Amino acid sequence: MAFNSSDEGSNSTIVNDGILRELNSYEMHRIAAPELLVMDRVITPIFYFVGLIGNPLSAKIWLSKKVRKSNSSAIYLGSIAIVHTIFICIHIWMELLQAWGIKTFNRPNLCEVFMVLAMTVQYLTPLLILGFTFERFIAICFPFLKAKVCTVRGAVYAVVWLTLFALAIGLLQAYLWSYNPFNDICDLRPGTVTFNSIWTWASEMLIFVGVPLTVLVFNILVIREIKRMSVLTSSQGVDAGRGTNHTSTVTLLSVSFYLICTLLPATIVFTIQSSIPYGNSMTPAYKWVNDESWAPYLTYYHIRRIIEEICMSNYACYVFIYYATSTFFRENVDKIYKYVCNIPRNNSDSSLSVVNAYRRPKHVVRSDV
Repeated sequence: MAFNSSDEGSNSTIVNDGILRELNSYEMHRIAAPELLVMDRVITPIFYFVGLIGNPLSAKIWLSKKVRKSNSSAIYLGSIAIVHTIFICIHIWMELLQAWGIKTFNRPNLCEVFMVLAMTVQYLTPLLILGFTFERFIAICFPFLKAKVCTVRGAVYAVVWLTLFALAIGLLQAYLWSYNPFNDICDLRPGTVTFNSIWTWASEMLIFVGVPLTVLVFNILVIREIKRMSVLTSSQGVDAGRGTNHTSTVTLLSVSFYLICTLLPATIVFTIQSSIPYGNSMTPAYKWVNDESWAPYLTYYHIRRIIEEICMSNYACYVFIYYATSTFFRENVDKIYKYVCNIPRNNSDSSLSVVNAYRRPKHVVRSDV
């Protein structure tokens, strides 16, 4: 979704060796919208810094031996942290080319590999979130099925199959893209433009719209059931928090909603791209800003880049959600911090055991009366 390399018009320039060639889209936009370079060179590295620390930290905690043995949702959360780390590493390659003009994946063979990896990890994140959202839906709305459906083994199998599915879809990018030496960019192969348009719409609608909307429906059903059970248990004088893992549910719901809030806007601005008219192709890139024919496109491009930059937080900032909503995660972060900083721990300080933090709820006999 965020890695299409040749979606804009082209101008010509003279390179240092005297050969006339086309400016690629990254070069044109560095010339036409230099103010966006501040965002790329300042804000984006902050997300890299946060993500490259927070995601491995999250993976370490969620996939620790004790947690992964007792909580299936931790398998999904740890896997998401790993996928986000890989995405950031891939995104750095793209950013070096886009913001700094450094030759990275715009090479023969690397172009195809890059596009496959980039799209696979982008497909995988919403699919993994759909996986644990469905699991939480079963656990809350159909508690008698939890022991059968919401298992660690089942979560591992789901992660593997979802990864293979995302990879199968992503492999198509190797057919669509190849290195174009004329404008030195990863470009669509000749004859694939129409197919790429159809495929992009289909995959975008399925993965980046259909999946988040499905997650939203499951979340609404979970919240309604929690509210219904709270009213029921309160009327019977029973603690509304009994029988549910409140912290875990809040964490998973927060992650799900954050995905929706960051993925849908980026998808919308990307999919409307084809409806935005380009300006006069004879106008050099450095004159776009003064050419009225390019004004609609430049306005759109600024809005799109700002939205995409904000939505980049989806791959870096889950650690803050975990820290704010999960006592278990917060205590483990504090423990790691004290260990790294060599701060002595008080004997009275002890983390909650995994059994207490993620205890399996007892089955409660439900009544519709």
